[in-house]
Amino acid sequence: MAHSATYPLAAAGTQARAAARTAVVPWYIWFCLAAVFCGAIGGVWDISWHKSIGRDSFWTPAHVLIYLNGVLAGIACGYLILATTFGKNSQLRDASISMWGFRGPLGAFICAWGGVAMITSAPFDNWWHEAYGLDVKILSPPHMLLALGMLAIRFGTVVLILAEMNRAGEAARAKLEKVLFFGFLFLLGMTVAVFEELTNRVFMHGAKFYVVIAMAAPIWMAAAARVSKNRWAATIVTGLYMALHLAFLWGLQLVPAEPKLGPVYQKITHLVPPDFPLLLIVGAIAFDLLRRRATNWNPWRQAMALGAAFLGTFLAVQWPFADFLMSPWSRNWIFATNQYPFMMRPDWAPVRNVFLPTEHTVGEFWMRMALALAVSVVMTRIGLGWGEWMKRVRR
Repeated sequence: MAHSATYPLAAAGTQARAAARTAVVPWYIWFCLAAVFCGAIGGVWDISWHKSIGRDSFWTPAHVLIYLNGVLAGIACGYLILATTFGKNSQLRDASISMWGFRGPLGAFICAWGGVAMITSAPFDNWWHEAYGLDVKILSPPHMLLALGMLAIRFGTVVLILAEMNRAGEAARAKLEKVLFFGFLFLLGMTVAVFEELTNRVFMHGAKFYVVIAMAAPIWMAAAARVSKNRWAATIVTGLYMALHLAFLWGLQLVPAEPKLGPVYQKITHLVPPDFPLLLIVGAIAFDLLRRRATNWNPWRQAMALGAAFLGTFLAVQWPFADFLMSPWSRNWIFATNQYPFMMRPDWAPVRNVFLPTEHTVGEFWMRMALALAVSVVMTRIGLGWGEWMKRVRR
Protein backbone atom coordinates (compact mmCIF):
# COMPACT_ATOMS: atom_id res chain seq x y z
CA MET A 1 0.00 0.00 0.00
CA ALA A 2 2.79 2.39 0.90
CA HIS A 3 4.53 1.70 -2.39
CA SER A 4 1.36 2.27 -4.40
CA ALA A 5 0.62 5.46 -2.45
CA THR A 6 4.03 6.97 -3.12
CA TYR A 7 4.10 6.03 -6.81
CA PRO A 8 1.83 8.88 -7.98
CA LEU A 9 3.94 11.33 -5.97
CA ALA A 10 7.14 10.03 -7.55
CA ALA A 11 5.57 10.20 -11.01
CA ALA A 12 4.40 13.75 -10.35
CA GLY A 13 7.90 14.72 -9.22
CA THR A 14 9.40 13.23 -12.37
CA GLN A 15 6.92 15.16 -14.53
CA ALA A 16 7.68 18.36 -12.64
CA ARG A 17 11.43 17.93 -13.20
CA ALA A 18 10.81 17.22 -16.89
CA ALA A 19 8.66 20.33 -17.18
CA ALA A 20 11.38 22.40 -15.49
CA ARG A 21 13.95 21.14 -17.99
CA THR A 22 11.70 21.94 -20.95
CA ALA A 23 11.10 25.44 -19.54
CA VAL A 24 14.73 26.38 -20.16
CA VAL A 25 15.21 28.94 -22.96
CA PRO A 26 17.54 27.39 -25.60
CA TRP A 27 21.11 28.67 -25.77
CA TYR A 28 20.83 29.86 -29.37
CA ILE A 29 17.99 32.24 -28.47
CA TRP A 30 20.12 33.85 -25.74
CA PHE A 31 23.04 33.97 -28.18
CA CYS A 32 20.98 35.76 -30.83
CA LEU A 33 19.50 38.19 -28.29
CA ALA A 34 23.03 39.00 -27.08
CA ALA A 35 24.02 39.64 -30.70
CA VAL A 36 21.02 41.93 -31.22
CA PHE A 37 21.79 43.80 -27.98
CA CYS A 38 25.37 44.38 -29.17
CA GLY A 39 23.98 45.78 -32.42
CA ALA A 40 21.54 48.06 -30.61
CA ILE A 41 24.24 49.51 -28.34
CA GLY A 42 26.71 49.78 -31.20
CA GLY A 43 24.19 51.47 -33.50
CA VAL A 44 23.22 54.19 -31.05
CA TRP A 45 26.85 54.63 -29.96
CA ASP A 46 28.01 54.91 -33.59
CA ILE A 47 25.50 57.64 -34.43
CA SER A 48 26.54 59.49 -31.27
CA TRP A 49 30.21 59.01 -32.24
CA HIS A 50 29.56 60.56 -35.66
CA LYS A 51 27.79 63.52 -34.03
CA SER A 52 30.44 64.08 -31.36
CA ILE A 53 33.81 62.97 -32.73
CA GLY A 54 33.38 62.25 -36.43
CA ARG A 55 34.30 59.10 -38.30
CA ASP A 56 37.97 59.01 -37.28
CA SER A 57 38.49 55.27 -37.89
CA PHE A 58 36.62 52.18 -39.08
CA TRP A 59 37.69 50.25 -35.95
CA THR A 60 35.82 52.35 -33.41
CA PRO A 61 34.34 50.49 -30.40
CA ALA A 62 30.87 51.25 -31.75
CA HIS A 63 31.65 49.66 -35.12
CA VAL A 64 33.10 46.60 -33.42
CA LEU A 65 29.86 46.13 -31.44
CA ILE A 66 27.73 46.59 -34.56
CA TYR A 67 29.57 43.97 -36.57
CA LEU A 68 29.77 41.69 -33.53
CA ASN A 69 25.99 41.51 -33.96
CA GLY A 70 26.44 39.89 -37.37
CA VAL A 71 29.35 37.70 -36.31
CA LEU A 72 27.65 36.29 -33.20
CA ALA A 73 24.33 35.66 -34.94
CA GLY A 74 26.08 34.16 -37.97
CA ILE A 75 28.20 31.79 -35.85
CA ALA A 76 25.30 30.69 -33.62
CA CYS A 77 22.82 30.12 -36.43
CA GLY A 78 25.41 28.65 -38.79
CA TYR A 79 26.32 26.10 -36.13
CA LEU A 80 22.63 25.44 -35.45
CA ILE A 81 21.95 24.75 -39.15
CA LEU A 82 24.98 22.46 -39.48
CA ALA A 83 24.14 20.60 -36.26
CA THR A 84 20.55 20.12 -37.40
CA THR A 85 21.62 18.99 -40.88
CA PHE A 86 24.39 16.57 -39.95
CA GLY A 87 23.60 15.69 -36.33
CA LYS A 88 22.11 12.22 -36.09
CA ASN A 89 20.19 12.91 -32.90
CA SER A 90 19.30 16.57 -33.39
CA GLN A 91 16.04 17.36 -31.57
CA LEU A 92 15.38 20.19 -34.02
CA ARG A 93 15.49 18.05 -37.16
CA ASP A 94 11.76 17.32 -37.08
CA ALA A 95 11.00 20.97 -36.31
CA SER A 96 13.07 22.48 -39.12
CA ILE A 97 12.83 23.47 -42.78
CA SER A 98 15.00 22.44 -45.70
CA MET A 99 16.91 25.02 -47.74
CA TRP A 100 19.66 24.36 -50.32
CA GLY A 101 20.23 20.89 -48.86
CA PHE A 102 20.58 22.16 -45.29
CA ARG A 103 18.09 21.85 -42.46
CA GLY A 104 17.43 24.19 -39.59
CA PRO A 105 14.83 26.46 -37.98
CA LEU A 106 13.44 29.17 -40.26
CA GLY A 107 14.68 31.87 -37.87
CA ALA A 108 18.23 30.49 -38.08
CA PHE A 109 18.29 30.87 -41.87
CA ILE A 110 16.97 34.45 -41.60
CA CYS A 111 19.60 35.33 -38.96
CA ALA A 112 22.38 33.70 -40.99
CA TRP A 113 21.44 35.77 -44.05
CA GLY A 114 21.41 38.90 -41.89
CA GLY A 115 24.87 38.08 -40.55
CA VAL A 116 26.25 37.66 -44.08
CA ALA A 117 24.67 40.98 -45.16
CA MET A 118 26.14 42.81 -42.18
CA ILE A 119 29.65 41.41 -42.66
CA THR A 120 29.47 42.20 -46.40
CA SER A 121 28.50 45.80 -45.63
CA ALA A 122 31.69 46.39 -43.58
CA PRO A 123 34.23 46.63 -46.46
CA PHE A 124 31.55 48.33 -48.60
CA ASP A 125 31.13 51.04 -45.92
CA ASN A 126 34.88 51.49 -45.54
CA TRP A 127 35.29 51.89 -49.31
CA TRP A 128 32.36 54.32 -49.42
CA HIS A 129 33.96 56.61 -46.85
CA GLU A 130 37.32 56.51 -48.60
CA ALA A 131 35.64 57.37 -51.91
CA TYR A 132 33.07 59.95 -50.76
CA GLY A 133 34.20 61.10 -47.30
CA LEU A 134 31.77 61.66 -44.44
CA ASP A 135 28.17 60.48 -44.53
CA VAL A 136 25.81 63.16 -45.75
CA LYS A 137 22.84 61.04 -44.69
CA ILE A 138 22.38 58.03 -42.42
CA LEU A 139 20.87 55.91 -45.20
CA SER A 140 23.84 55.60 -47.54
CA PRO A 141 23.96 52.40 -49.67
CA PRO A 142 26.33 50.52 -47.30
CA HIS A 143 24.28 51.63 -44.32
CA MET A 144 21.12 50.38 -46.05
CA LEU A 145 22.71 46.94 -46.49
CA LEU A 146 23.84 47.03 -42.87
CA ALA A 147 20.35 48.03 -41.69
CA LEU A 148 18.72 45.24 -43.70
CA GLY A 149 21.11 42.73 -42.17
CA MET A 150 20.44 44.01 -38.65
CA LEU A 151 16.68 43.94 -39.25
CA ALA A 152 16.91 40.37 -40.60
CA ILE A 153 18.75 39.22 -37.46
CA ARG A 154 16.15 40.89 -35.24
CA PHE A 155 13.27 39.33 -37.16
CA GLY A 156 15.00 35.95 -37.33
CA THR A 157 15.51 36.02 -33.56
CA VAL A 158 11.80 36.70 -33.05
CA VAL A 159 10.95 33.77 -35.37
CA LEU A 160 13.30 31.49 -33.39
CA ILE A 161 11.57 32.48 -30.15
CA LEU A 162 8.13 32.02 -31.67
CA ALA A 163 8.88 28.54 -33.01
CA GLU A 164 10.15 27.43 -29.61
CA MET A 165 7.26 29.13 -27.81
CA ASN A 166 4.56 27.59 -30.03
CA ARG A 167 5.95 24.09 -29.40
CA ALA A 168 6.37 24.57 -25.66
CA GLY A 169 4.21 23.75 -22.67
CA GLU A 170 2.67 26.43 -20.46
CA ALA A 171 5.69 26.90 -18.14
CA ALA A 172 8.16 27.29 -21.00
CA ARG A 173 5.74 29.42 -23.02
CA ALA A 174 5.37 31.93 -20.18
CA LYS A 175 9.15 32.32 -19.96
CA LEU A 176 9.60 32.55 -23.73
CA GLU A 177 6.84 35.13 -24.02
CA LYS A 178 8.81 37.45 -21.74
CA VAL A 179 11.86 36.95 -23.94
CA LEU A 180 9.69 37.64 -27.01
CA PHE A 181 8.88 41.14 -25.74
CA PHE A 182 12.59 41.99 -25.97
CA GLY A 183 12.64 40.67 -29.53
CA PHE A 184 9.79 43.02 -30.46
CA LEU A 185 11.50 45.86 -28.58
CA PHE A 186 14.54 45.63 -30.86
CA LEU A 187 12.36 45.40 -33.99
CA LEU A 188 10.43 48.52 -32.95
CA GLY A 189 13.60 50.41 -32.01
CA MET A 190 15.32 49.50 -35.28
CA THR A 191 12.34 50.54 -37.40
CA VAL A 192 11.97 53.90 -35.66
CA ALA A 193 15.74 54.50 -35.81
CA VAL A 194 15.80 54.01 -39.59
CA PHE A 195 13.55 57.08 -39.89
CA GLU A 196 15.60 59.16 -37.42
CA GLU A 197 16.22 61.96 -39.90
CA LEU A 198 12.45 62.45 -40.28
CA THR A 199 11.48 62.23 -36.60
CA ASN A 200 13.53 65.12 -35.23
CA ARG A 201 11.60 67.48 -32.96
CA VAL A 202 11.69 70.22 -35.63
CA PHE A 203 9.24 68.11 -37.70
CA MET A 204 6.81 67.22 -34.88
CA HIS A 205 4.28 69.89 -35.88
CA GLY A 206 4.06 68.55 -39.41
CA ALA A 207 1.81 65.77 -40.69
CA LYS A 208 4.73 64.04 -42.40
CA PHE A 209 6.14 63.14 -38.98
CA TYR A 210 2.93 61.29 -38.09
CA VAL A 211 2.90 59.43 -41.41
CA VAL A 212 6.40 58.16 -40.60
CA ILE A 213 5.42 57.04 -37.10
CA ALA A 214 2.31 55.33 -38.48
CA MET A 215 4.59 53.37 -40.82
CA ALA A 216 7.05 52.37 -38.10
CA ALA A 217 5.18 51.61 -34.86
CA PRO A 218 1.68 50.06 -35.18
CA ILE A 219 2.81 46.99 -37.12
CA TRP A 220 4.99 45.70 -34.25
CA MET A 221 2.49 46.67 -31.56
CA ALA A 222 -0.29 44.79 -33.35
CA ALA A 223 1.88 41.74 -34.01
CA ALA A 224 3.03 41.56 -30.38
CA ALA A 225 -0.52 42.00 -29.11
CA ARG A 226 -1.89 39.28 -31.37
CA VAL A 227 0.76 36.64 -30.65
CA SER A 228 1.02 37.26 -26.90
CA LYS A 229 -1.49 36.22 -24.24
CA ASN A 230 -0.57 39.28 -22.15
CA ARG A 231 -3.27 41.93 -22.36
CA TRP A 232 -0.64 44.69 -22.01
CA ALA A 233 1.67 43.37 -24.75
CA ALA A 234 1.87 46.59 -26.81
CA THR A 235 2.38 48.69 -23.67
CA ILE A 236 5.18 46.39 -22.45
CA VAL A 237 7.02 46.56 -25.79
CA THR A 238 6.80 50.36 -26.03
CA GLY A 239 7.67 50.69 -22.33
CA LEU A 240 10.84 48.66 -22.89
CA TYR A 241 11.61 50.84 -25.93
CA MET A 242 11.29 53.98 -23.81
CA ALA A 243 13.38 52.58 -20.95
CA LEU A 244 16.23 51.48 -23.22
CA HIS A 245 16.15 54.79 -25.11
CA LEU A 246 16.33 56.76 -21.86
CA ALA A 247 19.30 54.62 -20.76
CA PHE A 248 21.10 55.60 -23.98
CA LEU A 249 20.08 59.25 -23.60
CA TRP A 250 21.36 59.62 -20.06
CA GLY A 251 24.28 57.18 -20.26
CA LEU A 252 26.04 58.59 -23.32
CA GLN A 253 26.22 62.06 -21.76
CA LEU A 254 28.59 60.61 -19.14
CA VAL A 255 31.23 59.68 -21.76
CA PRO A 256 33.84 62.41 -22.49
CA ALA A 257 34.36 63.25 -26.17
CA GLU A 258 35.56 66.01 -28.47
CA PRO A 259 35.51 66.46 -32.26
CA LYS A 260 38.42 65.18 -34.34
CA LEU A 261 37.10 66.51 -37.63
CA GLY A 262 36.01 69.93 -38.82
CA PRO A 263 34.39 72.31 -39.26
CA VAL A 264 33.28 72.48 -35.61
CA TYR A 265 30.31 74.74 -34.90
CA GLN A 266 29.30 73.41 -31.48
CA LYS A 267 31.36 72.94 -28.33
CA ILE A 268 31.44 69.22 -27.49
CA THR A 269 32.68 67.86 -24.15
CA HIS A 270 30.86 64.49 -24.13
CA LEU A 271 29.07 62.17 -26.51
CA VAL A 272 25.94 63.75 -28.01
CA PRO A 273 23.00 61.53 -27.00
CA PRO A 274 19.96 60.55 -29.09
CA ASP A 275 16.80 62.64 -28.90
CA PHE A 276 14.30 62.10 -26.10
CA PRO A 277 12.19 59.01 -26.92
CA LEU A 278 8.85 59.38 -28.65
CA LEU A 279 5.81 58.96 -26.41
CA LEU A 280 4.68 55.78 -28.16
CA ILE A 281 3.73 54.22 -24.84
CA VAL A 282 0.68 56.50 -24.54
CA GLY A 283 -0.66 55.31 -27.89
CA ALA A 284 0.13 51.73 -26.89
CA ILE A 285 -1.91 52.03 -23.68
CA ALA A 286 -4.92 53.22 -25.69
CA PHE A 287 -4.26 50.39 -28.16
CA ASP A 288 -4.23 47.73 -25.41
CA LEU A 289 -7.31 49.11 -23.64
CA LEU A 290 -9.39 49.20 -26.82
CA ARG A 291 -8.35 45.79 -28.15
CA ARG A 292 -9.97 44.10 -25.13
CA ARG A 293 -13.34 45.35 -26.41
CA ALA A 294 -12.48 44.54 -30.01
CA THR A 295 -11.61 40.87 -29.50
CA ASN A 296 -14.57 39.51 -31.50
CA TRP A 297 -14.51 42.14 -34.25
CA ASN A 298 -13.45 41.26 -37.78
CA PRO A 299 -9.77 42.06 -38.53
CA TRP A 300 -10.37 45.20 -40.61
CA ARG A 301 -12.75 46.67 -38.04
CA GLN A 302 -10.16 45.98 -35.36
CA ALA A 303 -7.44 47.58 -37.47
CA MET A 304 -9.51 50.72 -38.08
CA ALA A 305 -10.30 51.14 -34.39
CA LEU A 306 -6.84 50.27 -33.05
CA GLY A 307 -4.95 52.23 -35.72
CA ALA A 308 -7.09 55.32 -35.09
CA ALA A 309 -6.78 54.95 -31.31
CA PHE A 310 -2.99 54.73 -31.49
CA LEU A 311 -2.54 57.66 -33.87
CA GLY A 312 -5.11 59.87 -32.14
CA THR A 313 -3.67 59.46 -28.65
CA PHE A 314 -0.09 59.70 -29.87
CA LEU A 315 -0.91 62.94 -31.70
CA ALA A 316 -2.68 64.31 -28.62
CA VAL A 317 0.42 63.90 -26.41
CA GLN A 318 3.32 64.29 -28.84
CA TRP A 319 2.12 67.58 -30.36
CA PRO A 320 2.12 69.56 -27.06
CA PHE A 321 5.20 67.67 -25.88
CA ALA A 322 6.99 68.96 -28.98
CA ASP A 323 6.25 72.51 -27.77
CA PHE A 324 7.86 71.61 -24.45
CA LEU A 325 10.93 70.18 -26.24
CA MET A 326 11.35 73.54 -27.99
CA SER A 327 11.12 75.48 -24.72
CA PRO A 328 13.99 76.43 -22.38
CA TRP A 329 12.57 73.98 -19.81
CA SER A 330 13.84 71.04 -21.85
CA ARG A 331 17.44 72.26 -22.22
CA ASN A 332 18.92 70.14 -19.48
CA TRP A 333 20.49 66.74 -18.83
CA ILE A 334 17.12 64.97 -18.64
CA PHE A 335 15.72 66.01 -22.02
CA ALA A 336 19.04 67.05 -23.63
CA THR A 337 17.57 69.35 -26.28
CA ASN A 338 20.64 71.59 -25.95
CA GLN A 339 23.00 68.83 -27.16
CA TYR A 340 23.89 69.42 -30.82
CA PRO A 341 26.24 67.61 -33.23
CA PHE A 342 29.55 69.41 -33.73
CA MET A 343 28.82 70.05 -37.43
CA MET A 344 25.43 71.72 -36.80
CA ARG A 345 25.50 75.42 -37.72
CA PRO A 346 24.06 77.99 -35.27
CA ASP A 347 21.42 79.05 -37.79
CA TRP A 348 19.97 75.52 -38.20
CA ALA A 349 16.43 74.92 -36.93
CA PRO A 350 17.29 72.55 -34.00
CA VAL A 351 19.75 75.10 -32.59
CA ARG A 352 17.22 77.91 -32.99
CA ASN A 353 14.49 75.68 -31.51
CA VAL A 354 11.96 76.30 -34.27
CA PHE A 355 9.67 73.94 -36.17
CA LEU A 356 10.20 73.32 -39.86
CA PRO A 357 7.01 73.13 -41.93
CA THR A 358 6.61 69.95 -43.96
CA GLU A 359 3.30 71.07 -45.51
CA HIS A 360 2.71 74.47 -47.07
CA THR A 361 -1.08 74.77 -46.81
CA VAL A 362 -3.77 73.77 -44.35
CA GLY A 363 -5.33 71.54 -46.99
CA GLU A 364 -2.04 69.75 -47.60
CA PHE A 365 -1.61 69.24 -43.84
CA TRP A 366 -5.02 67.61 -43.41
CA MET A 367 -4.63 65.46 -46.52
CA ARG A 368 -1.37 64.13 -45.14
CA MET A 369 -2.91 63.59 -41.71
CA ALA A 370 -5.64 61.56 -43.40
CA LEU A 371 -2.83 59.60 -45.07
CA ALA A 372 -1.25 59.05 -41.65
CA LEU A 373 -4.55 57.62 -40.37
CA ALA A 374 -4.86 55.33 -43.39
CA VAL A 375 -1.25 54.17 -42.98
CA SER A 376 -1.80 53.51 -39.26
CA VAL A 377 -4.86 51.37 -40.05
CA VAL A 378 -3.12 49.42 -42.84
CA MET A 379 0.03 48.80 -40.79
CA THR A 380 -2.09 47.68 -37.84
CA ARG A 381 -3.93 45.26 -40.14
CA ILE A 382 -0.62 43.91 -41.46
CA GLY A 383 0.59 43.52 -37.87
CA LEU A 384 -2.53 41.61 -36.89
CA GLY A 385 -2.07 39.33 -39.91
CA TRP A 386 1.58 38.78 -39.06
CA GLY A 387 0.56 38.00 -35.50
CA GLU A 388 -1.78 35.27 -36.73
CA TRP A 389 1.03 33.80 -38.84
CA MET A 390 3.41 34.03 -35.88
CA LYS A 391 1.03 31.98 -33.74
CA ARG A 392 1.42 29.12 -36.23
CA VAL A 393 5.22 29.18 -36.53
CA ARG A 394 6.71 25.93 -35.21
CA ARG A 395 9.78 25.42 -37.36
